[in-house]
Amino acid sequence: MNAMTGASRGGTDDVLRVKIDGRIAHLAFNRPAKRNAINDATLAALDAFFSNVQQGVRAIVLSGEGGHFSAGLDLAEQSEREAAEVLRHSRGWHAIMDKIQLSGVPVVSVLTGAVMGGGLEIAAATHVRVAEPSARFQLPEGKRGIFVGGGATVRVGRIIGPDRMTEMMLTGRLYTAEEGERLGLAHYLVGEGEGLAKAFSLANDIADNASLVNYLIIQSIARINDMSQADGLYAESLSAALSQTGADAKEGLMAFLEKRKPNFR
Repeated sequence: MNAMTGASRGGTDDVLRVKIDGRIAHLAFNRPAKRNAINDATLAALDAFFSNVQQGVRAIVLSGEGGHFSAGLDLAEQSEREAAEVLRHSRGWHAIMDKIQLSGVPVVSVLTGAVMGGGLEIAAATHVRVAEPSARFQLPEGKRGIFVGGGATVRVGRIIGPDRMTEMMLTGRLYTAEEGERLGLAHYLVGEGEGLAKAFSLANDIADNASLVNYLIIQSIARINDMSQADGLYAESLSAALSQTGADAKEGLMAFLEKRKPNFR
């Protein structure tokens, strides 16, 4: 595994624990005493991992140690900043969230306990979200005299809609796991303690897909959503053209005709 700041395969002191088993990587926030609040070291570890995902990794599971996914930005470590510094810090978050969403490798998140503020922004950048009953979704920034800065207005707003996000921030409203699943903040709701097993099952199923198709799903859909209808349809045709040629397309067709599961590269 490539060396990265603040992360390793084990180590109780690492803010982001990383374990790679074949084609699945498991990343776990590891600041349980802080409810996995995100500090700069955690951001650096995420940046390092997603900037250079190890070759052969075809899906990623992201979770939090100690019963919480993440309570958001670690405000205790935030010093007073000038406006320009806040701007740069926010844009740094945006760059890392883009890497999580657009690295080309699908990410399945396990949402437990606090999924709040920056933790919800990170979750919204993942592609498949599995919630346990303990999960609680919140954007508390408005009640703390600050505005979100890690991408919530784009990602969370697109999931639940700008009107509902406005109300969520104005009131500090907290959504339960059941409510979050209904709104789309989670795709799956499982029993207590069942999140990781479900996430690994989904990750392995996703890893069976053709890697090019997974890449196109991740890259194309997000961008098409920002395009005009005509441009989006053209981009869809380009993605279809790329996917329907080559060895994987031939294997998919043969597997269908032979009534077997495809074995993609």
